This record gives sequence, structure tokens and C-alpha cells, in this order.
Amino acid sequence: MVSVFSPPLHRQRHQFVIDFVKRNKPKKVVDLGCSECGLLQKLKFHREIELLVGVDINGANIKKKMHGLAPMSTDYLQPSFDQLRIELYQGSVTQEDARLRGFDLVTSIELIEHLTLADVERFSKVVFGYMIPVAVIVSTPNFEFNHLFHQPAGFRHSDHKFEWTRAEFKSWALKVCLEYGYEVEFTGVGQAPPGQQDRVGFCSQIGVFRRLEGRQDGNMLSGDDAEDLFSYTLLYSINYPSLHNNNILQRVLVSEVLYWAEKMKRNWIEEKTGERDDTLALCCAEWEGEECLRASKQHMEMEDKPTACGAEMKNPEEHHESELFWTNGDGQQESRKLHRCVSVPLAVLWSCCPKLSDLSGSLSNLRHILMNDPEVKLSQDGSAVLLNDQEQDLDEEEEARDLEDSGYAVCSVSAETEEDWEKNV
Repeated sequence: MVSVFSPPLHRQRHQFVIDFVKRNKPKKVVDLGCSECGLLQKLKFHREIELLVGVDINGANIKKKMHGLAPMSTDYLQPSFDQLRIELYQGSVTQEDARLRGFDLVTSIELIEHLTLADVERFSKVVFGYMIPVAVIVSTPNFEFNHLFHQPAGFRHSDHKFEWTRAEFKSWALKVCLEYGYEVEFTGVGQAPPGQQDRVGFCSQIGVFRRLEGRQDGNMLSGDDAEDLFSYTLLYSINYPSLHNNNILQRVLVSEVLYWAEKMKRNWIEEKTGERDDTLALCCAEWEGEECLRASKQHMEMEDKPTACGAEMKNPEEHHESELFWTNGDGQQESRKLHRCVSVPLAVLWSCCPKLSDLSGSLSNLRHILMNDPEVKLSQDGSAVLLNDQEQDLDEEEEARDLEDSGYAVCSVSAETEEDWEKNV
């Protein structure tokens, strides 16, 4: 009789670990014997984990799939406050490495049967006596189940050094608990056919070890004062994008500010031209320069009294394009065209866009971040975002096209050409 499992047995083992992670929310997890990183590929989506580590003695196996643990495009486009670092090491589970101490969860899925019994003792000392994690999940084949595979005397894999019965696995686990201060719960995955579960047990037997309170320092083979050992070779490491990174936080905030400011500007222009949308009538037209400064002072008063989204604001009077004339030091008259822009108060953006308020924390923090970003133009007192008036941009583009069509397009003259002209004069 060949037992068929649905889902496949390896998926059931992985799901057991995932369910444990969901319930207990460990922040630091290491998978010993990670092979081609199959379990790690699933655990990386559980963002309660902040440090995810894989260890395997076969570095070639790790390298086959390690780049599949890299962040996806959505992780960069929509970063969150969650922090995740992934590290992959080549090394033996019978050797100590200080970087693996103090984890919340250690998993050893179908690993110990590939070790000699002497190495299993070393494994026990390293994991339970040196690493001292809060919890350990160990799975291994149940030899009593093998006769259902027509393998009453053989092992399931040619590399297995042993396969324990339920009594043998229990004996080893209880010995570990006694020596290193843990308690264990026995379970498994891969149920036997109806009527045979009690007789043969699970196909893969599992021990869930939990460190006893008050005994975490007992029976330690290496004290805190011992020299740190670094036996493993780091093959891969990656930090996932996180809003805890100031550069990423600034990029997201700037993107949100520009998006909402442009949206409010377009709405104001539509309102001014008669295509009114009352939900975002929040922008006002300003002049660049002193007029903008005077108007923005009015917006500063809003910082302590955020405006609810959709509230009406007093719009300034309509301005037309003009020129400013003055006399220079030589007595000659000069002029400068005043450019028109749309001013969107930061207080309105902050109060109308929950994401901005959540990310920045306060209006003053938002202003401080934007003042240091070259993509954002603020009013002189920093109270508002300044955007070019869309109508003015279109007028300038049309004027440039008219100039080109008239045949008086501006041409550039190089220094060499200018010298040639001087010689010919």
C-alpha cells in the first residue's frame, strides 16, 4: 500500500511551521538545513519576522534559489514600517556560531536523520545548549510508518543514517529537555489511513520544544563572557525596504505630497474654469515672491487648527500676468516677469491625507522633511507647496511654438564662431 498525502507531505511540514509563526509571532527565526530555501520563501511573507536566517552545509544548494528571497517590486513601491533582514550561511549544525544565539525560533525540518548519532549529540549541544532559542521545532521520519511504503526494513532516503520510532524520538527529546531546561510537545503531520493512526502514528513526527522560564541560563556550555565564534560563511544578505529608513520615508512622503498637491491644483483650476468639484476646493493661486509670502502667512495659522478635508478656504483675488520694473545702478530701467503658481497649504495636505499625517507624525516634521528635498518647492515661510500654474505653462509653450513658427527661433553661437566674426570685422 502506498500512502498518498494531500497536500504533499513537505507542504504539510512547512505549513506546521507557518501556523506556529502565526500564533507565536517570533521576530528572529533560523531554519537549520534550509537546503534550497523552500521554507524561507514562505516565511518571508510573514512580516512579524524581523530577522530570517537559513543555514545549510551545502552552499551550492543555497545558491540555487537564494536570489528568490530578494524583495519584490511591490516591496519597493509600497514599503511599510515592517523590518525584515534575510541572511543565508554555509555551515554545519554541529558547529557554534555566535550570530545564531538568542533567536525566538529554530526549525530543523527532516534534518537530524542525515546526521550520525554522534553528530546528533553535538547538534543538541549547539542548538539547546549554545543557541538557547525560545522555541525549537524538530521533525524527523517515523520509522513505524515505513511498512505502509513497503519498506519495513529500509530507510526512506539513501542518505539517512537512522530513522527513529516514536519511542526512540521521545527518548532523545526528553533527554534534551532534562539537560538543557526545555519542555516538549509531540505531534506530527501525514496521517495514517483510517484505523491505523494509533498503531503507526504520523508519517513525520514532530517535537515542539519550549524553553522553561528561569532555566535559560542553566547547563549553558558557553557563557556570555566566552569568545564569540563565527564558524559560518555568509553567502547572502538583504534588507527589505522599510519606512524606518529615513531615505525611504522621505521618498514616500515627497511622492505623496506631490501627488495630492497636483490633484488639489487640478481641482482648483477646474473650479476656476467652471468645472467645479466641491470635494477638493482647497487650493489658492499665489504670486511668486512677496505676494506669495504674504498669502502664506495666512496658512501658518492653520497648523494648530487642521482643516477637515472638503472644507472651504478663502481664495485670493484673481491675479493676471504682469511685469515688475525697477532702475538699476546705472540708471537703466530693467524688468522681470512675475510668474504665477498655485500654492497648496501644507496644513491642508496634512489634515486631508491620512497617510501623510501617519508617516510624518506632525506638520512640523513634514515641513522639515520637504525643506531638504530638491523635488519640492515651498513658499518662503515653508507653509505651502508651490506648483506651476498649468494655464501659464500652456501659454508659455504656445508662445515658444509661435516664436519658432515666425522664423525667429533662438540660435546659439559658439565662442569659436564669435572669434571668427571679430577677425572678419
